[in-house]
Amino acid sequence: MSEEQKNDNAPDKAPESNKGDAKPDAHAMRLLWAGFMAILAAGVGFAIRGGIFDNWGSEYGFTGAQLGAIGGAGFSGFCFGIIVGGVLCDKFGYGKLVILAFACHVLSAIVTFGASGPDNAFVMLKWGMFIFAYANGTLEAVANPLVATLFPKQRTHYLNILHASWPAGLILGAVCGWVLDDKMQLGWKLQLSLYLIPTVAYGVMFWGQKYPKSEAAEKGLSLGQMLKDVGILGGLVICGLLALFCNNTLGMSEGLSYAVGGALLIVVGFMTQFSMGAFILFVLFVIHALVGAVELGTDGWIQNITGNILTSEQGKFLFIWTSSVMFALRFCAHFIEKNLKISPVGLLFVCSVLAAIGLNLASAIETFVGAFLALTVYAIGKTFFWPTMLAVASDRYPRTGAVAISIMGGIGMMSAGLIGSPGLGYAKDRFSSEELQKTNPAAYAEYKATSTSKFLIFSDVNGLDGTKLGEAKKAETKSEVQAAVVAADQKGDRDTLVADSFIPATMAALYLLLMLYFKGIGGYKPVEIETEKITGGTAGPSEY
Repeated sequence: MSEEQKNDNAPDKAPESNKGDAKPDAHAMRLLWAGFMAILAAGVGFAIRGGIFDNWGSEYGFTGAQLGAIGGAGFSGFCFGIIVGGVLCDKFGYGKLVILAFACHVLSAIVTFGASGPDNAFVMLKWGMFIFAYANGTLEAVANPLVATLFPKQRTHYLNILHASWPAGLILGAVCGWVLDDKMQLGWKLQLSLYLIPTVAYGVMFWGQKYPKSEAAEKGLSLGQMLKDVGILGGLVICGLLALFCNNTLGMSEGLSYAVGGALLIVVGFMTQFSMGAFILFVLFVIHALVGAVELGTDGWIQNITGNILTSEQGKFLFIWTSSVMFALRFCAHFIEKNLKISPVGLLFVCSVLAAIGLNLASAIETFVGAFLALTVYAIGKTFFWPTMLAVASDRYPRTGAVAISIMGGIGMMSAGLIGSPGLGYAKDRFSSEELQKTNPAAYAEYKATSTSKFLIFSDVNGLDGTKLGEAKKAETKSEVQAAVVAADQKGDRDTLVADSFIPATMAALYLLLMLYFKGIGGYKPVEIETEKITGGTAGPSEY
């Protein structure tokens, strides 16, 4: 029998602690809402920072590449925070990591507000963003396993409630930016300081609390034992993304980048005694990379795309609306699971189908009402992806403790920064340029960018020059050439959404295979570590 079969078949009896719907105690709920407030602070800061990029560009004369580097520091900081935090969580405890995250949130404000002119602004803002995101990642490394441990009976329900804080933060941040920036035109430092309010709130709520240990830590598992189900297969996913990060973000050569990734994979091998890992967990890691690409990657572009097809203000309203849908529905996961008799994997399958349909519908929008309906379908689809994926990994692989779900969060965020966001940007450049070459070759020759867009193994393309395109959009009376350029740009946006829809469609196929797999082993059920105490360094999946 394979390790995967031993891992999944042996413990498929639902643990006694997971039966019933007992009301959680006040202490557990306080920690849940403290985690909620912590991720809310991340969402508020993320949304406000995104809204003041234009302020930084005009005040300090940044290029688009410099603004992109500042934004990219947010993705990389989060990844390091959640992965390092997940590895250290069971070793040092939740409380110490909360203190570290709180200190980093405050330090981020000090560093960011230290930007005083063109000479130091880029460095201060970039590192301020990195530290802010590192704090966010550390807090998620705490909050995810903490909630999974506190609510073993209803992980899907309470992890969705925890992550309802993210869209809530996006809503508050977007509204604050809309009012304070666009309407009142207040300084960016005052706007950004608002994230310190929920920061102080989560600090007070976490203060003096006792934290439980994860099931893996309670059983006395070492870090190497917790990593066994991750193994070489899981290490391939995260080390592959880290190699891509070294190449794309740090500017290392391709050979050196993959050498770094290979060296890290060997380290994982030694830590796990070269365990191959659980194949289903590997599949979950791959799917979560797609989740990060379609959810966070699309979120970074959808406001721009819908605002381009319709109007900028309508794009902002639609972004706030889809975030509101996510916020409300994340409180309903348990209701759906219980009343519709659907497993977490079944819920993910339905969501991926809806997300694919919603993106295809959005590609054909002509009116605000049409966009409202299409993006509502998309918002419903993407609502349960992230937290439910964490619940599935925690349900099925409790021996990994905080490690697997933290690695999963890092994979999702890194994929968003390295694949989702740049991939959609590349698709927009490619489809827009191809459309303009087809409809008006002379206009393309005039408006094409001098630099090329690159993405993974795809051929390089010359997109449209951003400055010239902006002038064409602003022109009240457009020439024939300008009209052709704007039309090609909008067609590129539509084709990009269609291409984006293939990601959730692929996820749907993978979820369907997982549903068939679980049906074959008797159905989806949460499992627990059955051994009272695991000693030594040889504990494998068969010891569940």
